[in-house]
Amino acid sequence: MTSSWKPAEQPESFSFDAASEAEIQTVLAKYPPARKASAVMPLLYIAQRQMGRMTGSAWIPLVAMDEIAQRLEMAAIRVYEVASFYTMFNTQPIGRYHLQVCTTTPCWLRGSDDVTQACKKATGITSFGETSQDGLFTLTQVECLGACSNAPILQVDDDFYEDMDASSTEALIAALRDGTRPPPGPAINRNGSAPEGGRKTLLETAGPTPSVTQ
Repeated sequence: MTSSWKPAEQPESFSFDAASEAEIQTVLAKYPPARKASAVMPLLYIAQRQMGRMTGSAWIPLVAMDEIAQRLEMAAIRVYEVASFYTMFNTQPIGRYHLQVCTTTPCWLRGSDDVTQACKKATGITSFGETSQDGLFTLTQVECLGACSNAPILQVDDDFYEDMDASSTEALIAALRDGTRPPPGPAINRNGSAPEGGRKTLLETAGPTPSVTQ
């Protein structure tokens, strides 16, 4: 069986822009100079965001990893190892919108299969790891996103869309396709992780004034 995977065409150069440099200075100030290699993950993320701004595809080319290695005075292979280990870093180009479906137990029990199928239907993607023909969407399967009380979760880039189902997923993708990014958060009538329709307990906002015993 022949794999259809092809390595990305790597840019010849990369340099951090002014906005990224400002972020980098803030990050590096958190670490002693002798421990600045600890900033590798924040710098990878800064590079990925910059590529998103510059190209519409938030990923980290090898030349960006090499720049980070030089900046942090660490071996390039150590940067490659970090970038390839964590799924939050994209080492291949992705679509303009990164659809990340959590399929672990809480989300699966609450209907992540429906969310997945809706993503495929709305984008034309047939399986995880693919990018749509128009280059707008990449679909990825991810592990627990830590918002189980609002399952199922569909993460788009850095935003969490919660309490999703098939119809809300299709509506979200349609809005993104039109260039509109709906506000993240619950897709149902709830505030944060509160019960649908509002709180059911602790309805009083203030308790009685305590008496002072002399």
